[in-house]
Amino acid sequence: MSKNKAKERFTSNISIKNKKARYEFEFLETAEAGIVLQGSEIKSIREGKVSLQEAYCYISKGQAFVKGMNIAEYTESTYDNHAPTRERKLLLKKREIEKFQTKMEQKALTIVVTKLYINARGFAKVEIALAKGKKIHDKRDSIKQKDQARELERTQY
Repeated sequence: MSKNKAKERFTSNISIKNKKARYEFEFLETAEAGIVLQGSEIKSIREGKVSLQEAYCYISKGQAFVKGMNIAEYTESTYDNHAPTRERKLLLKKREIEKFQTKMEQKALTIVVTKLYINARGFAKVEIALAKGKKIHDKRDSIKQKDQARELERTQY
């Protein structure tokens, strides 16, 4: 494989968003976290083969983990490939974890993965948000606001 094809396949400006989470949850607070990856996972991320649809975070024994994030297997890897839906550890400071945990316990909130991207230094980062579930009427309101914004944008041009 030539270098040009490799550069086309692996891009550093990856930004994968969880649109379903924005529809179903109201975000109260966001944070950026590093993520612990195994061998070929970063190559799959650079190819953009990630699904955040069912991803959520939980805290266990003072550590944060993300569950339900699907990173597809890297096709060029050997037989010892990573498991696509394994739990991955998040790299957060201890006080951030404690802050999220206390708010989750007090107000019955959840932590949702909103975005996965690669920063300027080449590290994979996850944006997580402390979220509160929307009711049906809230979802209708958000759809209505989106439609109104689209109509307003159309009329301006």
